Amino acid sequence: MDTVEVIVSLLVVAIIVVSLLSNLLVLICFLYSPEIRSQVPALFILNLTFCNLLLTVCNMPLTLVGIVNKEHPGGAWSCQTAAFLDTFLTTSSMLSMAALSIDRWIAVVFPLSYHSKMRYRDALIGVAYTWLHSLSFSAVPAILSWVGYHQLYASCTLCNAKANGIRGQFVIFTAVFHSLTFLLSLVVLCVTYLKVLKVARFHCKRIDIITMQTLVLLVDIHPSVRQQCLEEQRRRRQRATRKISTFIGTFVLCFAPYVITRMVELFPTVPIDPHWGVVSKCLAYSKAACDPFVYSLLRHQYRKTCGDIINRVLKRRSFDDSSRRVKNGRKNIIQVVE
Repeated sequence: MDTVEVIVSLLVVAIIVVSLLSNLLVLICFLYSPEIRSQVPALFILNLTFCNLLLTVCNMPLTLVGIVNKEHPGGAWSCQTAAFLDTFLTTSSMLSMAALSIDRWIAVVFPLSYHSKMRYRDALIGVAYTWLHSLSFSAVPAILSWVGYHQLYASCTLCNAKANGIRGQFVIFTAVFHSLTFLLSLVVLCVTYLKVLKVARFHCKRIDIITMQTLVLLVDIHPSVRQQCLEEQRRRRQRATRKISTFIGTFVLCFAPYVITRMVELFPTVPIDPHWGVVSKCLAYSKAACDPFVYSLLRHQYRKTCGDIINRVLKRRSFDDSSRRVKNGRKNIIQVVE
């Protein structure tokens, strides 16, 4: 292994650890908090969390072994299964992010009619569509034997070498697949979140006008309080932009290099550095580690739930320690009496 492969291997290990712990924490919060479970977007987050966990457990370790040993550790059947899961889980994750953006758009643009437009039944239909969409695009290459171990990505995935006889069909399938998964999800994310940002800026502008009118009327207000109000205005304007940029930016940064590499790979005359193929695959994997923080753990409700869980565990431990001290004290008293 050269230096790049060692660095990439360590990167995959870090992604596995962070993704596993963070997605498990999201799942624990979902199971612990009835308030989180009662919300409609929680179904999309739950689907995204399960996809990330399965991808972390089933595919990432195989890619790590592929980087180290430069071959798939199992047989043909296990490689086909891993390739099927890779396509299915990645597609389902992308569509779940698009569904979450649609939910946010409805909640912000139509706040009064949100509960009638987005119900549990509607969310279940959305999750069912993501599964059907993902199953269709992952089953076709598996049936046509277009999957196998791809040395460029050190993982079992779509493999153009398996479709030499019918290369034209493979090219068409790959273009349609990435257009209806990555490109479609990206368009939905951009359209919905930009509309959300427009509404958020409009509300921020109204709040700023009211704040400035209030500051003008309050002549005797302390300069530090005035400065604090202006600073809060600036943070409020930046908060919505920062969140939208995070949603869209992480999606593009993690998935775009891998998808572009897959499209460039369709042209045999264009050389691709073997190290870049593995790095682009790792970037796609890193989205599984980012999602829990982007969509869940940094939100106030999840932070509060995590705090409640920690406090409950600490209180139980302190109760156990106090009970243990009482028992030890009783034993000492008995020994002294005897």
